[in-house]
Amino acid sequence: MGGVIMSNSTTKLGRHKQLNVYIKDNPFLTDEDLAALLGVSVPTIRLDRLEMKIPELRERIKHLAKGDTGAVKSLLYGEIVGELVEIVVGKSGTSLLTITPEMVFKRNLIARGHHLFAQANSLAIAIMDATTALTGSVKASFRKQVKVGERVVAEANIISVLDNRYKVAVISKVKGLKVFEAMFTVFLLVEEEPVQCK
Repeated sequence: MGGVIMSNSTTKLGRHKQLNVYIKDNPFLTDEDLAALLGVSVPTIRLDRLEMKIPELRERIKHLAKGDTGAVKSLLYGEIVGELVEIVVGKSGTSLLTITPEMVFKRNLIARGHHLFAQANSLAIAIMDATTALTGSVKASFRKQVKVGERVVAEANIISVLDNRYKVAVISKVKGLKVFEAMFTVFLLVEEEPVQCK
């Protein structure tokens, strides 16, 4: 009996460490994603999370929400495509979009591109510190197909400002892999006061 047998607790300990790493790197991973990554069942992941006091995805998203999402000036509630997770108006933001059956081509269940674009575009507008912000131009690239049920995490950052023209980089990922990226030129408009007739 010269072989070494790993005990269940050692295996579990290693899995718990890896689970922590995965969730720290990508808090938007579902139990199904984690089960696939760790090669265990979904119920095992749920038990691990309970033991480790790691909340389920929905609760993690709520705890992640930073900044004042009510501070968005450029869009009204419901105009942002996806769920706004984090925002620092005038600087950056993050949103989450779950691809539903209504968003995909029926034949292959691949997301239609305009949904990814709309998520990125609305996030680029949402981070502007102005009541009126309009997309002037965009250079976009689709990197990988996205399937029904996947969660797209978009991150937007203002990278340069010249007068009223802002360059906003948006990168969208699924499970840490880049699926879409775009460089938006966003213009902030100063609304003129209406002229009063006498």
